[in-house]
Amino acid sequence: MRYLLRTGLFSAISTGWTLLRGSRGQQFTWRAVLAWVSWAITLSLAIGAVRDMRRQEKGLPVSADSPFAPKPDKKERREKRRDEVKRISKQR
Repeated sequence: MRYLLRTGLFSAISTGWTLLRGSRGQQFTWRAVLAWVSWAITLSLAIGAVRDMRRQEKGLPVSADSPFAPKPDKKERREKRRDEVKRISKQR
C-alpha cells in the first residue's frame, strides 16, 4: 500500500482513469495524443520510482539519477570538483 501512495502511482492511475472517461465519445485530436503521452510518461516514472524503492530496500544498487540513490557527502563532492578543475587547467 505504501508504494501506491508514496510514489505517485495512485495519482497516475487515477489520472489515467479520468483521461479514459473524458475521452469517451470525443474526437481523437493531437491534444488527446499529447495527454495520453504525458500520462504514459507519468506512469512510467511512478513505476520506476517503485522499482528503485524496492531495489534500495533489498540492498541492490540504484541508478545514480534516482531520487533514492545515495548522495555523496560534501567532502567527496568538493574533492571531485577540485580534481575536475585541475584536469581542465592542465588541458589549457
